[in-house]
Amino acid sequence: MDKMTIFWLIFTVVTAVLEGLTVQLVSVWFAVGGLAACITSLFTDSIPIQAVVFVVVTAIALVVTRPLVKKLRKKKAEPTNADRYLGKTAVVVERIDNENATGLVKVDNQKWTARSVDGSPIEEGLTVTVAAIEGVKLMVQKN
Repeated sequence: MDKMTIFWLIFTVVTAVLEGLTVQLVSVWFAVGGLAACITSLFTDSIPIQAVVFVVVTAIALVVTRPLVKKLRKKKAEPTNADRYLGKTAVVVERIDNENATGLVKVDNQKWTARSVDGSPIEEGLTVTVAAIEGVKLMVQKN
Protein backbone atom coordinates (compact mmCIF):
# COMPACT_ATOMS: atom_id res chain seq x y z
CA MET A 1 0.00 0.00 0.00
CA ASP A 2 1.25 3.42 -0.89
CA LYS A 3 0.92 6.61 1.16
CA MET A 4 -2.27 7.81 -0.51
CA THR A 5 -4.04 4.48 0.02
CA ILE A 6 -3.17 4.69 3.70
CA PHE A 7 -4.27 8.35 3.78
CA TRP A 8 -7.66 7.55 2.21
CA LEU A 9 -8.12 4.54 4.47
CA ILE A 10 -7.41 6.62 7.60
CA PHE A 11 -9.65 9.42 6.27
CA THR A 12 -12.49 6.96 5.71
CA VAL A 13 -12.15 5.42 9.16
CA VAL A 14 -11.97 8.81 10.89
CA THR A 15 -15.05 10.17 9.09
CA ALA A 16 -16.96 6.95 9.74
CA VAL A 17 -16.08 7.11 13.44
CA LEU A 18 -17.12 10.78 13.56
CA GLU A 19 -20.41 9.83 11.96
CA GLY A 20 -20.93 7.12 14.55
CA LEU A 21 -20.22 9.57 17.37
CA THR A 22 -22.50 12.34 16.12
CA VAL A 23 -25.45 10.31 14.81
CA GLN A 24 -26.41 13.41 12.83
CA LEU A 25 -25.57 12.34 9.26
CA VAL A 26 -22.74 14.85 9.07
CA SER A 27 -19.80 12.97 7.61
CA VAL A 28 -21.20 9.75 6.14
CA TRP A 29 -20.87 11.16 2.61
CA PHE A 30 -17.18 11.91 3.17
CA ALA A 31 -16.64 8.35 4.39
CA VAL A 32 -18.23 7.00 1.21
CA GLY A 33 -16.14 9.35 -0.96
CA GLY A 34 -13.01 8.46 1.00
CA LEU A 35 -13.63 4.76 0.46
CA ALA A 36 -14.04 5.33 -3.29
CA ALA A 37 -10.82 7.37 -3.37
CA CYS A 38 -9.05 4.65 -1.36
CA ILE A 39 -10.11 2.01 -3.90
CA THR A 40 -9.07 4.35 -6.75
CA SER A 41 -5.62 4.78 -5.15
CA LEU A 42 -5.06 1.03 -5.56
CA PHE A 43 -5.28 1.47 -9.34
CA THR A 44 -3.63 4.85 -9.91
CA ASP A 45 -1.02 7.02 -8.20
CA SER A 46 -2.59 10.18 -9.62
CA ILE A 47 -3.66 12.36 -6.70
CA PRO A 48 -5.85 14.62 -8.89
CA ILE A 49 -7.79 11.57 -10.13
CA GLN A 50 -8.24 10.32 -6.56
CA ALA A 51 -9.41 13.79 -5.49
CA VAL A 52 -11.90 13.98 -8.36
CA VAL A 53 -13.25 10.52 -7.50
CA PHE A 54 -13.58 11.62 -3.86
CA VAL A 55 -15.46 14.81 -4.76
CA VAL A 56 -17.74 13.16 -7.35
CA VAL A 57 -18.66 10.15 -5.17
CA THR A 58 -19.20 12.39 -2.14
CA ALA A 59 -21.49 14.66 -4.17
CA ILE A 60 -23.42 11.72 -5.62
CA ALA A 61 -23.84 10.19 -2.15
CA LEU A 62 -25.10 13.52 -0.85
CA VAL A 63 -27.59 13.99 -3.70
CA VAL A 64 -28.87 10.42 -3.53
CA THR A 65 -29.34 10.36 0.24
CA ARG A 66 -30.63 13.92 0.66
CA PRO A 67 -34.34 12.96 0.47
CA LEU A 68 -33.74 10.26 3.09
CA VAL A 69 -31.94 12.72 5.35
CA LYS A 70 -34.76 15.25 5.05
CA LYS A 71 -37.28 12.58 5.91
CA LEU A 72 -35.28 11.41 8.95
CA ARG A 73 -34.77 14.94 10.26
CA LYS A 74 -38.39 15.93 9.91
CA LYS A 75 -39.94 15.62 13.33
CA LYS A 76 -43.61 14.90 13.48
CA ALA A 77 -45.65 16.07 16.43
CA GLU A 78 -47.25 13.01 17.93
CA PRO A 79 -50.75 13.89 19.07
CA THR A 80 -51.81 12.38 22.35
CA ASN A 81 -55.18 11.82 23.91
CA ALA A 82 -54.34 14.51 26.45
CA ASP A 83 -54.45 17.13 23.66
CA ARG A 84 -58.22 16.91 23.71
CA TYR A 85 -58.22 18.83 27.03
CA LEU A 86 -56.66 21.96 25.52
CA GLY A 87 -59.14 24.83 25.57
CA LYS A 88 -61.64 22.96 27.76
CA THR A 89 -63.18 24.31 30.92
CA ALA A 90 -62.22 22.66 34.20
CA VAL A 91 -63.31 23.07 37.81
CA VAL A 92 -60.73 23.64 40.52
CA VAL A 93 -61.19 20.90 43.14
CA GLU A 94 -58.07 21.79 45.16
CA ARG A 95 -56.69 25.34 45.42
CA ILE A 96 -54.01 25.99 42.79
CA ASP A 97 -50.88 27.50 44.28
CA ASN A 98 -47.74 27.28 42.15
CA GLU A 99 -45.45 28.36 45.02
CA ASN A 100 -46.58 25.43 47.19
CA ALA A 101 -46.91 23.04 44.22
CA THR A 102 -50.56 22.31 44.93
CA GLY A 103 -53.61 22.26 42.75
CA LEU A 104 -56.08 19.86 41.25
CA VAL A 105 -58.72 20.34 38.58
CA LYS A 106 -61.46 18.16 37.18
CA VAL A 107 -62.06 18.14 33.45
CA ASP A 108 -64.26 15.60 31.65
CA ASN A 109 -64.58 13.61 34.91
CA GLN A 110 -60.79 13.26 35.09
CA LYS A 111 -58.70 14.78 37.87
CA TRP A 112 -55.42 16.41 36.89
CA THR A 113 -52.67 18.14 38.78
CA ALA A 114 -52.81 21.77 37.74
CA ARG A 115 -50.72 24.92 37.86
CA SER A 116 -51.65 28.49 37.04
CA VAL A 117 -50.22 29.89 33.79
CA ASP A 118 -49.55 33.31 35.31
CA GLY A 119 -48.52 31.99 38.73
CA SER A 120 -51.46 33.48 40.59
CA PRO A 121 -53.37 31.31 43.07
CA ILE A 122 -56.80 30.05 41.99
CA GLU A 123 -59.37 29.17 44.60
CA GLU A 124 -61.32 25.91 44.84
CA GLY A 125 -64.67 25.90 43.04
CA LEU A 126 -63.70 28.37 40.30
CA THR A 127 -63.72 27.44 36.64
CA VAL A 128 -60.57 27.65 34.56
CA THR A 129 -59.53 27.02 30.97
CA VAL A 130 -56.82 24.52 30.07
CA ALA A 131 -54.11 26.49 28.25
CA ALA A 132 -51.35 23.87 27.95
CA ILE A 133 -50.09 20.53 29.15
CA GLU A 134 -46.63 20.22 30.69
CA GLY A 135 -45.79 16.63 31.48
CA VAL A 136 -48.63 15.39 33.70
CA LYS A 137 -49.82 18.85 34.73
CA LEU A 138 -52.46 21.02 33.15
CA MET A 139 -51.53 24.66 32.87
CA VAL A 140 -54.72 26.63 33.46
CA GLN A 141 -55.91 30.23 33.45
CA LYS A 142 -58.84 31.88 35.15
CA ASN A 143 -61.98 32.35 33.08
